[in-house]
Amino acid sequence: MLTETTPAPLNVSKKFLIQQDYAAYTPEQHATWAELVRRRLPQLQEHACAEYLDGFHQIGLREDSIPDLADTNRRLGPRTRWNATPVSGFLPADAFFEMLAARQFPTTTWLRSRDSLEYTPEPDIFHDVFGHVPMHAHPVFADFLQHYGQVCARLTDKNDLERMGRLFWFTVEFGVIRQNGQIKVYGSGLISSHGECTYVINGGPEIRPFNVDQVLDQQFSTSEMQKVLYAVESFDEIYEATQEAERRLG
Repeated sequence: MLTETTPAPLNVSKKFLIQQDYAAYTPEQHATWAELVRRRLPQLQEHACAEYLDGFHQIGLREDSIPDLADTNRRLGPRTRWNATPVSGFLPADAFFEMLAARQFPTTTWLRSRDSLEYTPEPDIFHDVFGHVPMHAHPVFADFLQHYGQVCARLTDKNDLERMGRLFWFTVEFGVIRQNGQIKVYGSGLISSHGECTYVINGGPEIRPFNVDQVLDQQFSTSEMQKVLYAVESFDEIYEATQEAERRLG
């Protein structure tokens, strides 16, 4: 059983916090959210990991409307003490790690337009909430993510931070897990993107067994489909990988 630690107070990231103005979303924006969800759910119901699908329902995400983060957090908080926290936009690394260590996931509140349904270069509320937040309802993943933030917040060496960035990329963003003999997706970059997920399902990337040494050294490009992904057997594996990286870095 993993033991939660007490979240640290926010200092650096406080200036980036905002309120979600839920009433400001237009009917067209809610319709765009609904279309995005309808485009993704059929594929995910077959190819997403069980923990993601469970989390989707546990935090009360709806297919027909943009999530009200206050309502999402009322459901999420009692499960894992995580919180989807509205922020003004892209955060510097120190603020991002501080928020993860405090079990507050930086969440943008804007939504992509209808002419950018497949891809947007900057994270929006669809990527952040639909892609990320359901996994925060899973206790082991929740503890892993907090511990990751704590480790990174203490690192000062640029090379160490770059290596930890690869751990985040191949788990939180592009993570896959082997369940019942099949590869299932859990990384937000796969959950929220039909093209990326289809590429994985069709056997595009090489799927290697998760190995912390290989992951910390694995180069990747943010502008093309992933050539290599790393499959875990359980989420305990990525929690333990963060602990192992902590021992080696810094």
